[in-house]
Amino acid sequence: MSDGRPELPARLLEKVRQLHQSIEQHNHNYYVLDTPTISDLDYDRLFRELKDLETRYPALITSTSPTQRVGASPLSSFQPASHRTAMLSLNNAFEDQEVSEFDRRMRETLEIDALSYAVEPKLDGVAISLVYEDGILVEAATRGDGSTGENVTQNIRTVRAIPLTLSGKVIPGLIEIRGEIHMRKLDFERLNQTQAKRGDKVFINARNAAAGSLRQLNPKITARRPLTFFAYAVGTLEGMKSPSTHSEMMDLLETFKIPVCPERAVVEGTEGLLNYHRRLEGLRPSLPYEMDGVVYKVNTLKQQEQIGFVARAPRFALAHKFVAEEAETLVEEISIQVGRTGVLTPVARLKSVFVGGVKVSNATLHNEDEVHRKDLRVGDTVKVRRAGDVIPEVVSVILENRPEDTKPFVMPKHCPVCDSEVVRIEGEIAVRCPNGLSCKAQLKGALSHFSSRRAMDIEGLGVKLIEQLIESKQVLSIADLYSLDHERLAGLERMADKSATNLINAIEKSKDTTLARVIYALGIRNVGASTALDLARNFGELDVLMEADEMRLLAVPEVGPIVALSLIDFFSVSKNREVINRLKAAGLTWPSVPLEQGSLRPLLGKTFVLTGTLEGMTREEAKKEITAAGGKVTGSVSKKTSYLVAGADPGGKLKKAEALEVTVLNEEALMSLLSE
Repeated sequence: MSDGRPELPARLLEKVRQLHQSIEQHNHNYYVLDTPTISDLDYDRLFRELKDLETRYPALITSTSPTQRVGASPLSSFQPASHRTAMLSLNNAFEDQEVSEFDRRMRETLEIDALSYAVEPKLDGVAISLVYEDGILVEAATRGDGSTGENVTQNIRTVRAIPLTLSGKVIPGLIEIRGEIHMRKLDFERLNQTQAKRGDKVFINARNAAAGSLRQLNPKITARRPLTFFAYAVGTLEGMKSPSTHSEMMDLLETFKIPVCPERAVVEGTEGLLNYHRRLEGLRPSLPYEMDGVVYKVNTLKQQEQIGFVARAPRFALAHKFVAEEAETLVEEISIQVGRTGVLTPVARLKSVFVGGVKVSNATLHNEDEVHRKDLRVGDTVKVRRAGDVIPEVVSVILENRPEDTKPFVMPKHCPVCDSEVVRIEGEIAVRCPNGLSCKAQLKGALSHFSSRRAMDIEGLGVKLIEQLIESKQVLSIADLYSLDHERLAGLERMADKSATNLINAIEKSKDTTLARVIYALGIRNVGASTALDLARNFGELDVLMEADEMRLLAVPEVGPIVALSLIDFFSVSKNREVINRLKAAGLTWPSVPLEQGSLRPLLGKTFVLTGTLEGMTREEAKKEITAAGGKVTGSVSKKTSYLVAGADPGGKLKKAEALEVTVLNEEALMSLLSE
């Protein structure tokens, strides 16, 4: 054999190849098509035959053998895996009008009258990326923060619905496939029955079961869980001609024996989108998998490219959620939670009830004004739903069931944690505790956020341990985490010697990080993980960001006045700067980030709209040039548009730009701007 293993008879190699092919075909029939063509006994006979041959001739064992799906040795942790192209989230719609607006925006951007869309169910599972090189599965990663996920290749190899090698006459040199790991309803019920019989944890819903199974450090456990997969996109394709539409791309994946949802379709216009949504909502109870809506995508891939992306989501796609399921229950208490930014949030403590397959016992009430608007009181019977099938919320009060002795809600005048007098800044809805990290609740929130997976990713630092560290006064700021030692940790309740060692190692590991993680971990109000990534790419160094003024901050795409003010306020506090200096002194390091191309150029912060036909370049080429110079290209003209670039036959956008007094450039003027 060419790879250095001993030569084996050709007939033996052919026999093994046929067994590989036959077993994987039966896996596909059973786990993907749900139409098994042989009995379990016959399948086991084929599997044992292959296993026996590999036992007698170990040189036959390959990474793509069906026998290698049983799970490898346990991992100590998951390693990071960078995505070749970002795995973005989707913008959501809940009303039909939002779908109509989406279709209008797409047609106006493309300047056409009618448009085809690829439509498919929005599965309630875990996003995953599969990378095949020359037809062989080489890497699988979770979505993570969109840029970097966790390498879960060993676990994914145990999912029999996912082929270890691609089928087909023409195989791409490289393909990255995006999809959803999920668990079918019946398989989920059977898993919970098995868990209950063993006395093990019973899962609340299928999504949690899938996520927990995928993140097992022992792949043998994952192998025992009934996970399956549907692909919904291709991130990268090299070594073969790409199809022209999304629907054709999904058809191509099917030829590779990659599972694709059978309920997908292609429709025309708003009416087609809404009809599909209604049909799938009606089918929802009878389908074998959980879904919380449908996804619409402009079908033609070239048109997708023309429409482009915003920072966190593609413009050419939309998730249309189903109406949330509702249930009635009793409000037993209204308590107050204090968040890491000091905001006091009223929370309804409910008599437990199942809503959309999830047990709900708490629902956020958002703020004092919202409680008064709904006139919510302890003792009320209320309707509860999961907003977007995720966050529990109180929809309304059933007034006819209200007891006579109920009293209106009153927001406390003092923080329930530190007893500081609360404040409500004029013009703001939020009531805040002003005591900062001297308030244990805010310190607890800050530490939980700082150590979370998308921030410093300190594994083992859970809520209970954080509470102990605060109570024992070992940690009074996020910087104190880096002065913890093994002896003090091991002396805490439920902290054995090994647990203390693991935590110290995790804290030490977190010192080697990235600028985006550090910015996010600091817990600056209104700065999420995506915004932190934008800031890192546009400033390159934390010191530069700390000194930035409002104008410079507003030049960053997706940073508006509220975020800019939050950043300026945070870095103007001497205690925050002191914490940053202590983190650096403790050994936190991160590489400088290469600045985004055009991040310091004159077009930064400028918004362009393109219309008509350009002579010297295509509109897509013009868009790339503008983006490279720091500008932003959108599809429709508004008051926020800086320039309209008008070529031949400009259409209605020119009239709108003139009406709004937006500066209009011809191609020559655009080239002059770009040359600066």
